[in-house]
Amino acid sequence: MNPPAECEPEILQDRNGSQVLPNSKISVALTGLYLAQAVPLYLVAAALPPILRANGVGLDVIGGLGILLAPWVLKALWASLVDHYSHHQKIGRKMIVTGCLLVTLSGILALSTLDPVNDATVFFPILMAMSLSSATQDIASDGWAVEHLPPADQPGGSALQGGAVALGVVIGGSGTLVLYDLLGWSQALWMMAGLTVLLVLPFLRLPEETGRRLLPTDRGRPKLMRFTSVEGAWSMLAFALIFRLPEGLVKALEQPFLVDQGFTLSEVGAISGGSAAAVGVFGALVAAWLIRLWGLLPFLILLICGRTLAFGAFYAAATTGITQWMLIALSVFDTFLRYIEIVGLFTAFMRFASLRQAATDFTLLTSATLLMYMIGGILAGQLAEAMGYGPVFLTAALLSGIAGWIALILLPVRVRTAPLTPATETS
Repeated sequence: MNPPAECEPEILQDRNGSQVLPNSKISVALTGLYLAQAVPLYLVAAALPPILRANGVGLDVIGGLGILLAPWVLKALWASLVDHYSHHQKIGRKMIVTGCLLVTLSGILALSTLDPVNDATVFFPILMAMSLSSATQDIASDGWAVEHLPPADQPGGSALQGGAVALGVVIGGSGTLVLYDLLGWSQALWMMAGLTVLLVLPFLRLPEETGRRLLPTDRGRPKLMRFTSVEGAWSMLAFALIFRLPEGLVKALEQPFLVDQGFTLSEVGAISGGSAAAVGVFGALVAAWLIRLWGLLPFLILLICGRTLAFGAFYAAATTGITQWMLIALSVFDTFLRYIEIVGLFTAFMRFASLRQAATDFTLLTSATLLMYMIGGILAGQLAEAMGYGPVFLTAALLSGIAGWIALILLPVRVRTAPLTPATETS
């Protein structure tokens, strides 16, 4: 049996103040790090599909871009390597982030020289390389976040991550579309590449030791299966696997449902993108405040109740009908719930992740949630085609309550109650 991981004095007790976010240097570096990751990601995920479609590219080609999510689901397979080389004397985390960003930025600049219509088929290998680099960068970023955020700061740090995702949708997605209309394809991509470089500078300039928790001296080599040696690991993994399954059923159908309810594509885009910007950052901060005020378990209970009610409201909208304004409010509320959910889940994953292999543990748990989220989305399309929207939304509402409560039962006690000491492992 290995000795318990060492811990720094700061994580042995919560802070007495009411501070929600981490200290300014860590907050700025963390926000910039995740924004530099989110802007290129949503340039591809949110801006590229409508640009390709506007230029006459077929839906079959655009639909095939969904395979680009594969590295984000599978990234746990190489997370231990990233974890290992993040502490390598000659490499380190900053070099990994820099290398990944160089691949991503090179991809953006390569795309800027191609024509969206004539060279659409050439996009795929470039986009896949960018997806691989972004997923790998995310592993390093998550490891840095876990190592620099003690339990008292984890809800606030998770809020910054969620807020960066919301802003990434707006900047990388909507911002690219606006620049594309104003300046054209090449100039829009060049500007996004330059912005990404500026965003990551605070992280690159911050010394690695600044604000870092005291790491165990007996870390050893990170291994994916080492995760299971921690007490409660299988329960935590099961929690991650089932918590977001109901959400995928609704999210995959929400935008098509709005279209079928009479909204135009522009209106759907405004509702989705606008709500992400308006309530995403706000929701993330509210979630961090609530977790600090109530604790993680009461927060997750409230989230499950709110999510179940929202999914039930979608069922009512599909079967009995509601006004368009009520439907807009429901969609915005659902977006709000998704962003506060991100904060809750990331906080739970940070609490469980061992400081011996922070990136590996955190990545495995986030990959599990994304996998089930994707499975829910795939099932939603098949079920809705066969039965219609109503039964799928009703299934999501029932699963939200049932699976949510099962997930809370599975959640390890030390994660629910913010343990004072980090996890111990057995060999």
